[in-house]
Amino acid sequence: MLQYSLYKEKSIQGRYINIESIQSCFSKLSSPLIHIGDSVNGIKINAFEMGTGKKKVLMWSQMHGNESTTTKAVWDMVNFMQSEEALAKTILKECTLMIIPMLNPDGANVYTRENINKVDLNRDAKNLTQPESIALRKLFESFQPDFCFNLHDQRTLFSAGKTDKPATVSFLSPASNQERHITPAREVAMKLIVGMDSMLQKHILGQVGRYDDGFNDNCIGDTLQMLGVPTILFESGHYPKDYEREKTRELIFLSIVEALKIIATDKIDDYKTGDYFSIPGNHKLFFDVLVKNPEVANPEFDAGHSVGIRYKEVLKSDKIVFRPEIAEIGPLEGFYGHQTIECVDTKDFGFASSQNEILDLILKINK
Repeated sequence: MLQYSLYKEKSIQGRYINIESIQSCFSKLSSPLIHIGDSVNGIKINAFEMGTGKKKVLMWSQMHGNESTTTKAVWDMVNFMQSEEALAKTILKECTLMIIPMLNPDGANVYTRENINKVDLNRDAKNLTQPESIALRKLFESFQPDFCFNLHDQRTLFSAGKTDKPATVSFLSPASNQERHITPAREVAMKLIVGMDSMLQKHILGQVGRYDDGFNDNCIGDTLQMLGVPTILFESGHYPKDYEREKTRELIFLSIVEALKIIATDKIDDYKTGDYFSIPGNHKLFFDVLVKNPEVANPEFDAGHSVGIRYKEVLKSDKIVFRPEIAEIGPLEGFYGHQTIECVDTKDFGFASSQNEILDLILKINK
């Protein structure tokens, strides 16, 4: 088993990762940077290549500027590939990796999903209206990959199936048509996902989800799958008490390395397509905080109702602050909280400061 701590890139951590954050990472590379284009604001978008093998893998992170977990995991993976590990040497002998660690540097700077023109780059694969989208497409066409890894984060609201387990990591083999047919490219992606899931179950039993496969030809994964290239969507989700997503980062690192190992060692057909559909689908069953019996704190609440609170991620002084906002009030049966507060007695809550903030929010709310 890999000793992750040996490869974790310690210069980057937390949720706010922008182009400045990774400059020292670039300096560690043994291969030259490849300038593939510029962002709307003129920031260079760079890629780099690792390995000499015939099996070509293209991966990109931070297509959404506020989804930084996979960027951290990519640099951890780079450290592993530059190590003396036998597996790393095997992968680099059998594969050529083309890596874009940050496709949307403008969005990363201001911590937004969209680019600076307020365009979602993951909905621009067909129209190619933005320079970042064009840069990725041109690199895809020139590199001609055999596999694509589309690296993202997902919100804390997702559960792995209809369970009380968070979807800490989710995957998708995107559809390539409205009918969601299992094409040869889609089947390969499914088998790779099954391989990663098999590994992850040893670390996060029951916490792997399968992302919705509704077809949208404006999405990059659907487009590349239509073009016949097996494409996998990676989604970094919530691990208990890990809002900085440092544990999830490790799991994504392990997933990327596992997928590359399967590709490098020709083990794709060891896995069954049918097992892909055994991975539970993502459901939106989690609140960050679920407050039960709020009528104890405020008699205006109806008995039997709960308050579901979700955090809004706000950039403040180059750090992400998690601000609680009430998302829903009602019976909320079948929903779960990453933290659950039972209101029992207004005289003795004994909450920590963060819970006091939440409680103040409840006391002030009007139904």
